[in-house]
Amino acid sequence: MEKKYSSNNTNSQRSNNSYKKREYSNNSFQKKEYGNSERSSDKPYYTKKEYGSSERTYNKKEYNSDRTKTNSGFKKSYNPNFKDTSNEGGYRKPYNPNFKDTSNEGGYKKSHNPNFKRNNSYKKPFIKKNYNTEIEQQDNTLETGEIRLNKYIANAGICSRRNADIYIAAGNVEVNGQVMTTLGYRVQPTDVVKFDGKVISSEKKEYILLNKPKGFITTTSDEKGRKTVMDLVANATTARILPVGRLDRPTTGLLLLTNDGDLAKKLTHPTHGVRKIYHVVLDRKLDYKDFIKIEEGIELEDGFIQVDEISYVNDKPKNEIGVKIHSGRNRIVRRIFEHLGYEIEKLDRVVFAGLTKKDLPRGHWRKLTQQEIINLRNIK
Repeated sequence: MEKKYSSNNTNSQRSNNSYKKREYSNNSFQKKEYGNSERSSDKPYYTKKEYGSSERTYNKKEYNSDRTKTNSGFKKSYNPNFKDTSNEGGYRKPYNPNFKDTSNEGGYKKSHNPNFKRNNSYKKPFIKKNYNTEIEQQDNTLETGEIRLNKYIANAGICSRRNADIYIAAGNVEVNGQVMTTLGYRVQPTDVVKFDGKVISSEKKEYILLNKPKGFITTTSDEKGRKTVMDLVANATTARILPVGRLDRPTTGLLLLTNDGDLAKKLTHPTHGVRKIYHVVLDRKLDYKDFIKIEEGIELEDGFIQVDEISYVNDKPKNEIGVKIHSGRNRIVRRIFEHLGYEIEKLDRVVFAGLTKKDLPRGHWRKLTQQEIINLRNIK
């Protein structure tokens, strides 16, 4: 028991000493200094090497020692025969007491002459080109002088110049009561020209654009008494106009009529590639496979045919198609879709040679403007 108590006393003394409050000096919490202050370690600290010191290990060599140095810089040695001809901005000529300065800011200035008057007669007056005058001069060629016989016949609306040469060579044309077979003959204003025994006259060119309705035949006359497009333009002009190309009886849209045979030949000849746009309405939706076939081209009875462009009409059912084509074959658009098993419910020509149906109701006609005539004549 004595050992036990003695051990307990020893432990209590140890515990009292272990929790004894530690005494700190005033310098214990002093902030340690870093940087250039003396280090507590005996190791030598790193000293950064200084660069760019002004002291150099060599002496600067004097540049061009043969020159004399001044405060403003280096200067050549004095030369009594040297003449300074330099001037800021360029070389300056030596002074001339007889020199007269005639220059002026902005250019050369002539001496003042109180009697001087400006002559504007050399200026060519500006004249704005008038296309209306140009067209009238072309149309009035027959009234002012002679003209070739084939052109006279073409201007009368009979046929084109090329076909006129065939009729002339065949003896179908008379001039002043005599058969004329000379192709280069020039008609005088006083000559009387007959074609197949009927007197013809060169007329002023007329260009009529018709928005053809359904149920009219594209011909000048019909033996069965059916309605023709000529009935729609009977009051348009007294000239003998003919339709350019043709539209089927159920087909609607733009049709041009004119007595200009040369222009009619140009617009219908396949080499000129006159573009036409049709709005097609089918009996059912056009399958995409058939759409691709038409786009790539199909083989018909009279040969291969490929459209210039085909597309579905925007915001319309898939049975409404837009077709652009330049071929002039008979019923070509209808035959393309019929070949693929479709039936056309509506076919409308909305564009012809750049002409549109704008402000032209169905069954009405209008005359072309002078600019539209020029555009048609400029088709290559």
